[in-house]
Amino acid sequence: MLPSGFWDTWDSYVQWALDLGLPGLGILSFTEAVIQPIPPEALTFPMFLDAQGDPLTIFLIWAIVTMTSVSGALVGWWLGRILGRGVAERYIREIHVQRLDSLIMRYGSAGIFVAAVSPIPYKVLAWVAGMGEMDRNQFIFAGLFGRGLRFGIQALAIGIWGDELLGLLENPIVWIILTLTSFLAFIPAKRWWDGLLEKE
Repeated sequence: MLPSGFWDTWDSYVQWALDLGLPGLGILSFTEAVIQPIPPEALTFPMFLDAQGDPLTIFLIWAIVTMTSVSGALVGWWLGRILGRGVAERYIREIHVQRLDSLIMRYGSAGIFVAAVSPIPYKVLAWVAGMGEMDRNQFIFAGLFGRGLRFGIQALAIGIWGDELLGLLENPIVWIILTLTSFLAFIPAKRWWDGLLEKE
């Protein structure tokens, strides 16, 4: 059980980072990729919305969140390489370590790309990648590609077409379609994720 006031502390942190603007985004994105649980979307969503009609600001938001996220993950990679599995298993559930180990062993840099795009904990994968001594350049390249794509989609969807999308989301039929699509995508994704524990 989380201690009383845990989320209040993190809410204050998000507000502090938001008040700082782009430097705050960089700080939150970097620390999320190393240790803290709040995703960059806590800032990128409102910042992209506010930046609609300003391509330069949209680009800066995208560039900063991508570069700082990968930089933070690189710190995680380094920590995993230096401190190793013994320390990781004290703080990360063993089942997660096993799954991410398998993800990297089976798919290599493609596995890093999957984690960078998806909700898979990027910081944990970075640690496991370093622990397994994955090539640093491959790790960086896959992270830049994956994180760049993830935040680039947000930049286009929210920063460019934000008002139109918000208008669409007011339509209940759109919500039904999104819900069904998400459910249908979740089933094979869950099977694939669980299958990472199976031995080849």
